[in-house]
Amino acid sequence: MPPKDKAIPSVWARPRKKEQPALSQERIVAEAIQLLDAEGIESLSMRSLGTRLNAGATSLYRHVANKDELIELVVDEVYGELEMPAADDPDAWREAVAGFAASLRAMALRHSWVATLLGQVGLVQLGPNVSRMSEAVIAVFNRAGFSLEESDQAMGTVISYVVGLATNEAAYLSMLARSGQTEQDLVQALREAAEQNAEENPGRHSGVIPYFDQDPSEVRDANFDYGLQRVLDGLTVRLDQIKGS
Repeated sequence: MPPKDKAIPSVWARPRKKEQPALSQERIVAEAIQLLDAEGIESLSMRSLGTRLNAGATSLYRHVANKDELIELVVDEVYGELEMPAADDPDAWREAVAGFAASLRAMALRHSWVATLLGQVGLVQLGPNVSRMSEAVIAVFNRAGFSLEESDQAMGTVISYVVGLATNEAAYLSMLARSGQTEQDLVQALREAAEQNAEENPGRHSGVIPYFDQDPSEVRDANFDYGLQRVLDGLTVRLDQIKGS
């Protein structure tokens, strides 16, 4: 009989190693988004992604041809988070577009890196999620009375406004995160400077001081909505021209 203090060697007696999930394009994209959200676009490489997945970069290339293709995939994936507007009621097109715009802004702020990638993704409009988004928004404008060509242009105008503003917001919020300050900290510091400036220059910038008593995130929301409504005002005027011609 073997000594009592010596275990009988057996494959069944060995502790089992935790199996890693099989690599897939979906898993690679999901991990890339987590990496981008946590560390930013500068951190994204096939090597760093492979390390997070406990896989070699060559294993990733079996599912994603290169980094450019990966970027196209992650951008399309986050566009899948958007709430698609409904084109049921042609008279409610402003509300439908405003809801879509708010959803796009929220996505861009959740994924602060996405706005910086939009010029690098080639034929991003071919992605399934971006295609669904485009079709849904164009349908809203078209049902309201815009031609298909102008519906596409109107969509582009709204998206340009949202992405432009969200890019500035995301950069501002990232700066705050790096500094360790909250928005309230920054607002308080700016208030002191504004009040001192107003004392030294009566009437100058005094109109902004009441904003310092408001929640800064609510001020950002209000500023976003103000600009969006003015964009929609312009599109409303154009729609009236189309219907009157």
